[in-house]
Amino acid sequence: VQLQASGGGLVQAGGSLRLPCAASGRTFSSYAMGWFRQAPGKEREFVAAISWSGSSTYYSDFVKGRFTISRDNAKNTVYLQMNSLKLEDTAVYYCAQGAANTPSSVVASKLRSWGQGTQVTVSS
Repeated sequence: VQLQASGGGLVQAGGSLRLPCAASGRTFSSYAMGWFRQAPGKEREFVAAISWSGSSTYYSDFVKGRFTISRDNAKNTVYLQMNSLKLEDTAVYYCAQGAANTPSSVVASKLRSWGQGTQVTVSS
């Protein structure tokens, strides 16, 4: 599957952005999906994951309560809704497809495919 993330940009602290990630191919609805991010000078880190059906989600502690992951299998798209953005959320955000249908595969970085990143910059 090929993944195309978009929706990044410049936003003020406290603002919101929604990142869509569109997938090609027939396997999208069979696997968990997730989001990662990488800030300058830091390692890539897990942000959020969602099961194949959308019924189960998992978040890192630093986004819990602020970010929401969702998916629309009819549109082959996964979303990351980011609210109450903080300066430390500045990073390149990547979507990824898990190697299984549960979020745990994404959390464990057992992945089938990565998308290209989209830059999110939060300003004061």
